[in-house]
Amino acid sequence: MPLLWLFAILLALTLAGYGAGRRRAVASAGGDIRRLHSRPIYYGLNVALAALVPALLVLFVWLLIQPVVVESRVSGLIPEIAISDSTTRSLVMSDVRRLADGLDAVVEQGEIGSDAVQGLQVGDEIRALLGRAGVALASDVQPAVLAAAQRYRMISARGDLARSIAVLLLAVAGLVFALSRISRDFRARNRVERAVLALLIGAASIAILTTGGIVLSMLFETVNFFGQYPARDFFFGTTWSPNFRGNSQLGILPLLWGTLYISFIALLLAVPVGLFSAIYLSEYAGPRVRTLIKPLIEVLAGIPTIVYGLFALVTVGPLLRDYFAQPLGLGSSGSSVMTAGLVMGIMLIPFVSSLSDDVINAVPQTMRDGSYALGATKSETIQQVIVPAALPGIVGAILLAASRAIGETMIVVLGAGAAAKLDLNPFEAMTTITVKIVSQLTGDTDFASPETMVAFALGLTLFVITLALNVVALIIVRKYREQYE
Repeated sequence: MPLLWLFAILLALTLAGYGAGRRRAVASAGGDIRRLHSRPIYYGLNVALAALVPALLVLFVWLLIQPVVVESRVSGLIPEIAISDSTTRSLVMSDVRRLADGLDAVVEQGEIGSDAVQGLQVGDEIRALLGRAGVALASDVQPAVLAAAQRYRMISARGDLARSIAVLLLAVAGLVFALSRISRDFRARNRVERAVLALLIGAASIAILTTGGIVLSMLFETVNFFGQYPARDFFFGTTWSPNFRGNSQLGILPLLWGTLYISFIALLLAVPVGLFSAIYLSEYAGPRVRTLIKPLIEVLAGIPTIVYGLFALVTVGPLLRDYFAQPLGLGSSGSSVMTAGLVMGIMLIPFVSSLSDDVINAVPQTMRDGSYALGATKSETIQQVIVPAALPGIVGAILLAASRAIGETMIVVLGAGAAAKLDLNPFEAMTTITVKIVSQLTGDTDFASPETMVAFALGLTLFVITLALNVVALIIVRKYREQYE
């Protein structure tokens, strides 16, 4: 059964349970809803949640587990002889999944029956069928791959059928159980509120669980990487020269230097401009000027980064090369740290400006009035009252901008180049960690090689850097924040 149909049936059961719960509650009170413990809507919601929530939880878990189980069972059917020296079992399994999807497309378009698919043999017939269904194959289908794909389809179909039956039975059981417990003294409102509280706690836990999953996924692969490549050479090596044929030098220092150098230049532009514009908008600009300027600044945040990258490549890079780098003898390339840093700084201005403006506006007006009453000028009030009071939010805005700068990719690719080196010249081409993560994971590469798994070590390093920024910001806020009653 397709997932869309399953969701539609669950929705119908939920609505039916809601209506049945309301009617049963009213009937248990003899038609007088004043005799009920809770309002009729809570009885209906209790039945609806009992039918929907457990079924959705089982469906979610099933969707996560079934692909893993199917692949583990099918992968063992592929003989070692079917795996060549240039491929791995994971790449063969990719072909199996692609071929299984193609066979499903053939069945859906009516080219052949579902049972007949299991009897197909390697030859021109299967290629013709897939061609008529619009499924193209890069090479001939091997018998072992076809057999694995047929097995994959069969196990997946059985799993889908079992999933649909289990989910629907659970939904019906929950609906019947909830209906059987309804009486006029049943505390339906308490049950619904506890269910809503659990839902809110689950929503709040998603961010924590997601962060934990990201860290663990990177950590496991990073451990595998350091099992093949020395950690000392990775953290202290000054040469980045990956080679998928072996003898790679994977030192992170050139990438880390390029990341911090470009981010520093970007923040050097974005923080003063963004903070000063926020102070002007909140303390000096009139309502009409603020209404006009603030949306114009925020437009910068909506521009795609690829557009900023093209702007760096076509306009800013040649401008810096022709008027600064070449006349000063500092370089002859339009791709440089300065190009990427300046364009990235322009992109970060709205992050600093908008957040700082909102935080400054949140400072109570009574604090301003008290400062003016003591004889302070506007500039003194801003410096000694407003900025200290808004410091946590300002630091948060700067931290957000720094994290955004460290994680930027497209501007660096088009504006700074791809050269991994240690250099102080801001008009030389350099690169960042994020660019190399993309390059190491791009293409048909072996995910068991250190040249590919190094991307996870680079990602974990970026995570640690961001975490350190958060810790430093927290220390600064606690030390310099002004406390007010």
